[in-house]
This record gives sequence, structure tokens and C-alpha cells, in this order.
Amino acid sequence: MENWRNLYKHKIMGADEALKIVKSGDRVVIGHACGEPQTLVEAMVKRAPELHDVEIVHMVAMGKAKYAQPGMEASFRHNALFVGASTRKAVEEKRADYTPCFFSEVPRLFRDKLLPVDVALLQITPPDQDGYCSYGLSVDYTQPAAESAATVICQINSNLPCTGGAKIHLDNINYIVEQTEPLIELKPPQIGEIERKIGEHVASLIPDGATLQLGIGAIPDAVLLFLGDKKNLGIHSEMFSDGVVFLAESGVITNQKKNINTGKFIATFLMGTQKLYDFVNNNHAVEMRSVDYVNDPYIVGQHDNMISINSAIQVDLMGQVNAEMIGTKQFSGIGGQVDFVRGASRSLGGKSIIALPATAANGKISRIAAELDCGAAVSTSRNDVHYVVTEYGVAELRGKSLRERARALIAIAHPDFRAALSEKAGI
Repeated sequence: MENWRNLYKHKIMGADEALKIVKSGDRVVIGHACGEPQTLVEAMVKRAPELHDVEIVHMVAMGKAKYAQPGMEASFRHNALFVGASTRKAVEEKRADYTPCFFSEVPRLFRDKLLPVDVALLQITPPDQDGYCSYGLSVDYTQPAAESAATVICQINSNLPCTGGAKIHLDNINYIVEQTEPLIELKPPQIGEIERKIGEHVASLIPDGATLQLGIGAIPDAVLLFLGDKKNLGIHSEMFSDGVVFLAESGVITNQKKNINTGKFIATFLMGTQKLYDFVNNNHAVEMRSVDYVNDPYIVGQHDNMISINSAIQVDLMGQVNAEMIGTKQFSGIGGQVDFVRGASRSLGGKSIIALPATAANGKISRIAAELDCGAAVSTSRNDVHYVVTEYGVAELRGKSLRERARALIAIAHPDFRAALSEKAGI
């Protein structure tokens, strides 16, 4: 025990000193989402005048992403594995790049050195008595990046919740920066009448004893509002947020019917408010695993009645899903949608659900479209889709011909667009 304590003292340094390890031409992977080590990122950005061609790799950036702002191009080049609000403009203006990849396969990019990691910047908890630290809110690709990196720099933040599952030992850390600061929080979204109707339709497809995968946003949160009368639900999800806490505390979510990891909430990252962070802190029922385990369709499919709930930007009349682009503009990314859609397909009694409002642009555009926008990617193929849900109902596509699919999808489109969609479909 004393060995790691002595080692710990020798690894401590200030953020500015630690970030001097980053040199021009390096690839730097930053801990994910609300787990971002803000102090380390700030110290790296301060060095912009003396750096060039540093590649910054991550998925959703919940911090300020100053490295992606105009004027930083010579110093930093952001490579987004998922495009978030703070990096979207940089990608659109070609000052940053987007690399398509299923979330479950991101760890292989690092481990197989398709994207060799020079420096990993992490946020972790203080060590336990054996020298192990929790990754807190972000294990996903963060753990594989740390295990693959030439240099690991960690910010130890006492505010970070200690979550079960994956840990990192101090022996595997090169430099430590002790800096306690407020955690990044994701405030609950506003849930309107449309989201409530969608949530009610989705909830009608969820049986007692089901295991859930929930995405981010108003629709997944709205689904949770209508699950209060369900029994023995479970969570095996790439992430979960505040809405799960109430159902857990009220006894709706017990995880007792899960075929594997029985009794456990399994996730790969967490996004929410302090309410969520308090719930998961030292909660032995919560286990965080790397994304190549959590999102592996083989693992997902081992749960009976696995329900995958994801959103989309558009669905065409064949059932093709665009969940990531507006026209030719990259709006988000593929994330874990296909991982869980395919996992739910393997599950006994499983259902994959794509949920979206029927219109966009204040009702001017139908999101049930005759064709996807020109230049938009197909995120989830027509072969993979089970259910599509809007505020107007549920369309089940499995086993349906193209003509039958078109009819079912037109029936859940906004009434103002149904005639035009029927004409285009020739039905």
C-alpha cells in the first residue's frame, strides 16, 4: 500500500506542467462527455501558440471545446467520432473532421493502432486504499484509450462519483493533476405534448421484466414518464440519465429479470445532473463497463425482452433511418444506435424502436419522407428496423413488404403530408 502512496506523490504536478508532455503532431484522446477533465483541456488549449497539428479525438464534447473554435486551426485539428453542439460548426466549416464508426468499435481504433493514442486525458476519482481509481462518468472509449496511450494524464476530481465496474490503478498513470471542480451537468430536456404522446406509444410496447436501452433527449425521458405501472424493468444501456433515478427509487427498475448482470445497472457513460451523480456514487448496483462490452450486440442480445429506444432525423418509406445528418451536414453521429438495434434483434422477445416527431421546422417538413435527403447517410438499414413511432402511432415493419411498410409509415406521418406521401409511393 505504501508503495503506491509514495508513487502517487511523485506523479503529482500542476496542470500547466503536466500538459507540457503534449507535443506538435500528437494525437490526444479526451475523456468523454460529462467525464471531460476540464482543467487538463484548458491547460492544453493555453499552449496553442506553441503547438501545431495536434489531433483532438473524442465523441460528444460537453465542455467548451475551445480547440475547435475559429483561429485554432494551426494548433489543433478536432477528429470527431460523434458531432456535438460545441463542435458541429467546426465540422460543418471543414475546420474539423468526422470519422464514422459504430460506438462499440471505437476501442479497436485505439487498440489496433488505426488511431494510435499518444496522450490520454482523463478525469478520475481519488484512489481507494489499494490505489485504484474509478473512471466515474466515462468508461466507454476512455478506458481503452488509457490502456492504449503512450502517456496517461489524469485529473483527480473529488466531486466525481465513484462508480462500480472498471477502475484504473495509479501504476498505469504517468502524471496526476489534483483539481476539484464542478462536474459538467446535462439539464433535463423540456418535454412537450408531442414527446409525451410518443413516450406513451413507446411505453405500450414495453412488457414487464424488459431490459431497456435509452438514448439522450426528450423522447427517452418522456418514455420513462409512462413506465410507472411496469414491474421489474432492467437497464443495460450505453448511458442513462436522471429519469431512471425516480423509477429505480420507486421500485419499477429492479434489474432482477436480467439474464446477465442480474441486479445491476450496466452502462458505459452517464450524463445528467447532481441528482444522477449522487445516485450512482458508491452504488453497488451500478457497474460501468467499456463500450465494446456494453454495446456488443452479442452481449445485448443475451437479455430477453431487450428494448432498444433510439431517435432519428428522418425515416423514409422503405424504413431506412437517417439519425445523423441534415442534408449533407453532419449533425451528430452513428453512436450506438445500430449496436443496440442489432442486439435487440438477437434478443428473445426483443424490440428495436425508432422514435421521432412526425414533423420538423415548425410543421413545415415531414420527417416521414418519401426519400431521405439527398446526400444524407443511412444510419440504420431498412433490414434492421422493427418499429417506428411518432405522436400519431406505431408502425411495425418486420415482415412487411415495401408497399406494406410505406402504408404503415404514412399512417403515422402528420396528416398534412399523408396524401403527398401516398402519391409519391404510388399507393
